[in-house]
Amino acid sequence: MTTLTLNPLAGYAPFAGPVVVVVMDGVGIGPEDDSNGVHVAFTPTLDALFSEELMLRLKAHGKAVGLPSDDDMGNSEVGHNALGAGRVFAQGAQLVNEAIAGGTLFAGRAWNELQARAGQGGTVHFIGLVSDGNVHSHISQLYALIDRCVSEKIARVRVHTLLDGRDVGERSALDYIVPLEEKLAAISAAGLDYRIASGGGRMVTTMDRYNANWQVVENGWKAHVLGVGRPFASAAEAVRTYYAEDPAMTDQYMDSFVVADGKGPVGTIADGDAVIFFNFRGDRAIEISRAFEEDDFAEFDRVRRPDVLYAGMMQYDGDALIPKKYLVEPPAIDRTLGEYLCAAGVTSYAISETQKFGHVTYFWNGNKSGYIDEKLETYEEVPSDRITFDLKPWMKAGEITDRVIAAVAGGSYKFIRLNLANGDMVGHTGIEQAIRIAVETVDLCLKRILAAVEKAGGIALVTADHGNADCMWTEKKGKRAAMVAHTLNPVPCIIKDFSGSNTFVASGCEAPGLANVAATVCNLLGFEAPAIYEPSLVRLKR
Repeated sequence: MTTLTLNPLAGYAPFAGPVVVVVMDGVGIGPEDDSNGVHVAFTPTLDALFSEELMLRLKAHGKAVGLPSDDDMGNSEVGHNALGAGRVFAQGAQLVNEAIAGGTLFAGRAWNELQARAGQGGTVHFIGLVSDGNVHSHISQLYALIDRCVSEKIARVRVHTLLDGRDVGERSALDYIVPLEEKLAAISAAGLDYRIASGGGRMVTTMDRYNANWQVVENGWKAHVLGVGRPFASAAEAVRTYYAEDPAMTDQYMDSFVVADGKGPVGTIADGDAVIFFNFRGDRAIEISRAFEEDDFAEFDRVRRPDVLYAGMMQYDGDALIPKKYLVEPPAIDRTLGEYLCAAGVTSYAISETQKFGHVTYFWNGNKSGYIDEKLETYEEVPSDRITFDLKPWMKAGEITDRVIAAVAGGSYKFIRLNLANGDMVGHTGIEQAIRIAVETVDLCLKRILAAVEKAGGIALVTADHGNADCMWTEKKGKRAAMVAHTLNPVPCIIKDFSGSNTFVASGCEAPGLANVAATVCNLLGFEAPAIYEPSLVRLKR
């Protein structure tokens, strides 16, 4: 077992206050024009911080956070992994691509069991997000799974399509559904039986997270497993109908649907079948996995629970072993900042609302559930509202701020981390007025937090995990379209030292990214950073 030791930072003078890391979720640095919700919002606190001497720009997308290429937008999960791990690990999309290309995905026990189920007459079902957003899934990976089924002459495949409209265009579902239907129709014409069976928007069907709204999972269970939902002759017909009925409808909020013919639903899930949840990202895959796997399940009435092989693209929670079977090994993230700080006896406090609570805990700690050391750590979750976030763009930022201020004043914690989710969750709605309010809420909360840190004589590090609110819309041929996905923009990292005990200056490390923050926190707390970490953004001036 590796010994986790942090050595004292030479010349460092201790101080009474805490080090507070504020993650402004979804607040990137974009062009200074009207499309940038951060720029157009009233943000006197951020404006002042952006003029600080220790104001740096960090990469928060692509290879800097372990994704395949710099064309890939960052996201909260890989962002918080990098913040907490201090290193860059190959992440979900990259791992799955490598497993497909190398064939290891199809050589494991889960795929072998899928083959056995299919050989005994069972249907193979694929459930997941159908887009090329590359945040939760990528449609090319679904195609690879389908193509493998064809090559192995698996007779019957059903796809249960979750619509995106969040990491891709908000009304882009047909760009993915139509080619998928055409592909499946061509396969079926050659003698197999491959069809889309059900679907729905990701925010109302299947993809809930952090126990925020189990009704979402129940909606998916009814559509995918039971075949209960509004019937259509095809998925494309469902999407077109919903668009026609509500011109304001966006894909992520589209109601569930079931594909049916004269005999009824074409793809219910039955005993003997195999079910693969093909999303690689974990947060919105855990609850549906529990519904398939748990014997003692009380979140909703499943009506029936079929005897199936259930496997995830990856294991979404390594500590809780959810799911038990999976196709690709997740990244093994060890020696996180939290582990080092606990080994050094540093007390810490982590808080966010439900939508991002797992990010300051599970993802920050290297995809591990629970406490590292409950004697030293306190994790606090503020329940999120169960509404679309444009209706209440201030979300729970005020409540989080109240509790952070109390934690700072209480003096029990040397390290505090929090996530203000507004810039991301409201940014995903594409509603400009709401986005401006969300950013202004974050700014006001920052003002209050900084005042508390100053009073306590501590240090604040203000950053973000990726961009979102920094681009509200794009324009093409004079026509604006809401931009609801993350951006490729850098994010700020501002260090505001109120302690008066040390003088930190920029270290000058090249092309810094989110992974550099962990070493920086070590230095701010008076420790040398582990040699395995990406370099600190600061150095102590002597």
